[in-house]
Amino acid sequence: MRAATAPVRNVFADTGEGFDRCAERRDDVDWITAQIASPDSRCILLDDAGQAVVNAERSHLQWFAPSQLQALIEQQMPLFLGCAEGRSHFAVLGPALAEAPLWWEPGSQRMGLREAGQQLPAFEASLFAYAKALQQWQRDTRYCPQCAAPLKLQASGHRLACSRQACGKSHFPRTDAAIIVIVDYQGACLLGRQAHWEAGRYSTLAGFVEPGESLEDAVRREVAEEAGVLVGPVQYHSSQPWPMPASLMLGFSATALDPQIRLRDGELDDARWFTPAQLVEELAAGRLHLSSPVSISYRLIADWLRRRTGQELDELPGAR
Repeated sequence: MRAATAPVRNVFADTGEGFDRCAERRDDVDWITAQIASPDSRCILLDDAGQAVVNAERSHLQWFAPSQLQALIEQQMPLFLGCAEGRSHFAVLGPALAEAPLWWEPGSQRMGLREAGQQLPAFEASLFAYAKALQQWQRDTRYCPQCAAPLKLQASGHRLACSRQACGKSHFPRTDAAIIVIVDYQGACLLGRQAHWEAGRYSTLAGFVEPGESLEDAVRREVAEEAGVLVGPVQYHSSQPWPMPASLMLGFSATALDPQIRLRDGELDDARWFTPAQLVEELAAGRLHLSSPVSISYRLIADWLRRRTGQELDELPGAR
């Protein structure tokens, strides 16, 4: 696959070049303990609903020294995320922050991940997504699939081990691969809508990769299943972690072999080809609504429109 040039990185996918996950340090108990004790380390705080604590202006994560969250750290191992700017970063999970005393500064608030993707700096939104993915995995993985014994947390939150000595199987965070694709045919792009979406909302087509399937074959299968359109060349675009709850979105562009749409029962409510002119007109009239700018779907459409016409999707009336 040849990667298409993308002008900016996707939301939740930009921790920056200076961020090091330091995977080799996760099992170093002495080093991790020293980092938790260090006043230079900082933590983000997530509540039981997967929201992060942010400042009063909702413009940045609320950063904590580990000592400020000692009561929570004594209850549950903090999740080591990595190092940046010479300091270690952790995530601390609060079991029920809605009813708990306020450890944070007056005026601080809680924010969901989708909103964070639009409002927080790229590094902070990406770190939040990283922490939430670990939180969700730990919440969903309580018992060993091998023998049903309880699991215990290891590797600073990155591994779960079976507590039954005779089993001892290790389990690691789950990531589900899903393709998402903008399909082009002679200058028009294919967008579809699901029946439960708001009126006028259309998006690029997407679906999960199946066992034993290549990414390119997944693109062709999903487009054929959802819209009945046959796809030829497939080109990789970019990827986006999407911890809602545990997906990795793999973005592609593809070329259709013919424009005929054949909808199948149970897949899409509608699918249409949009030329750039139709896309611009429908957005301006309020008849077309796209996915959130947080999503890779929006990026795929934006890059397609830029290549076709030089127009910026962000600047079009109705796009955001």
